[in-house]
Amino acid sequence: MHTVYLIDDDADLIKKLNEAFKQDKNFKFKQIKTESIDVALKDIPALIIINEDTISESATEICHRIRNNDDNAITPVIVATSNIAREHRIEVLKAGTTYFIKNPVDFEYLYYTIQNIINLLYINRKVSPLTNLPGNVQIQAEMKKRLMKRKFFAMLYIDLDNFKAYNDVYGFSNGDEIIKFTARTIIKNVHSKEDDNNFIGHIGGDDFIAIVEDSDYEKICQNIIIEFDKNIKKYFSEDDITKGYLEVPNRKGIIEEFPLTTISVGVVEVDPGRFHNTLEIGEAGAQVKHLSKTISGSTYVIDRRKSRS
Repeated sequence: MHTVYLIDDDADLIKKLNEAFKQDKNFKFKQIKTESIDVALKDIPALIIINEDTISESATEICHRIRNNDDNAITPVIVATSNIAREHRIEVLKAGTTYFIKNPVDFEYLYYTIQNIINLLYINRKVSPLTNLPGNVQIQAEMKKRLMKRKFFAMLYIDLDNFKAYNDVYGFSNGDEIIKFTARTIIKNVHSKEDDNNFIGHIGGDDFIAIVEDSDYEKICQNIIIEFDKNIKKYFSEDDITKGYLEVPNRKGIIEEFPLTTISVGVVEVDPGRFHNTLEIGEAGAQVKHLSKTISGSTYVIDRRKSRS
C-alpha cells in the first residue's frame, strides 16, 4: 500500500485523485491541512503532493520542513501551483521538490507522474541502502549486456570470512561499518582508472560482485586484499588483535575460536563463447568462491577455464 498525503485546504483535488485511482487498490490518498503536516511526516508517506494555490504557506517553506525531517529527507514531493514564474519554479525546486505541475492540473499527467514516481522508488529500493551500490536486478542486466557484446570480462565474487563471528561479538551496527568499509575498498580499487568501464554490485550482506573489463583484474584483486588487510584491524579491539582470533560461545555455551575477518575473492574469466547465460557464470562463480574460502586468510582464486565448445 502506497500512502500519498495531499497538503490541500480544498476537497476538489482529493476527490479527483480517489476517482482516478479507484481501480488501483495499492494507493491510499489522505488529505491534511497545512498546520497538520507533522501528521504526514510521522507516517513517512510514499509521496507528498502540495497544492500551493489553496494553502496559506508557500510550497518552498513546506518543502524545507519536509526535507529537514530526517525520516522524510528522500520522500518525493509534487508541487501543483498556478505560479509558474521561472523564479518561483527555481525556488521550489531548490527547496527539494521532485516534480513541478501547473494548475489547473491535467489529471492524466498527474496520474502517470504519481505512478512513475512510485515505480522509480520501487526500483531504487533494489539499491543497497547501506552501500548505495546496485543490487541483483542491475547486476544481471550488466552481465547480460557484456555477454551480448561477446568481449572478455572477469567476474569477481567477493565476500568476508568469519563475518558472522564478528557480528556475534561486536554487534550488527559495527558489522554494518565493516560492510561499508569493504564497499569503499572495492570501489577504490575497481574504479582506480579514470576511464574504466567496470561495475560493482552489492548482492546483500557481505556479498559483493565486480565486473572488470581490464585484463589486469588480478592486480585489482591483490590491491583489494592488501588494503582490506591493512585497515580491517581498526574495527577490532586491541585484545582481539593481540590474540588473533575471536571467542564466540556456541549454542551449547562452549567457547569457539574464530580467526579475525578476512576477505575472499573468486574470479571467473568470461571469454567470448564460454558461457551461454548469466546462470552458468553464477555457477562457476559459486564454485571458485567456495574454493577461495577454503584457504585461510585473505585470498583470491581464479577460474581460467576456456570455452567448452
